[in-house]
Amino acid sequence: MTTDRCRERGSATVWGALVTTVLVAVFGGVLLLGQAVVARHRAAAAADLAALAAAASWAHGPETACATAMRVARAQGATLTSCTLRGEISEISARAPTGPFAPAATARAGPPLAPAG
Repeated sequence: MTTDRCRERGSATVWGALVTTVLVAVFGGVLLLGQAVVARHRAAAAADLAALAAAASWAHGPETACATAMRVARAQGATLTSCTLRGEISEISARAPTGPFAPAATARAGPPLAPAG
């Protein structure tokens, strides 16, 4: 009986260290996933706001509308990757780097479509 106890001595420490390592790895993965989701939402919000700003200032010309969109994107912590105006409709792409992630999002804004009928 004494030899069995000696062989198992310290096994709880090994199991405890193993469980702790697994829990830390899972927690780190959850944190990375959360950071990726936040980065995507920031990029989408910046693109949406920049598209609205460009659509609101389309009458001043495409250069002015895109400059306005760029200022709005920068205020949101994002960079404008593309700006296209077709009449009153603006299409904007923005990238918002957060940690190791730098997702891009595209948004379109303009007047509502006329009802069909």
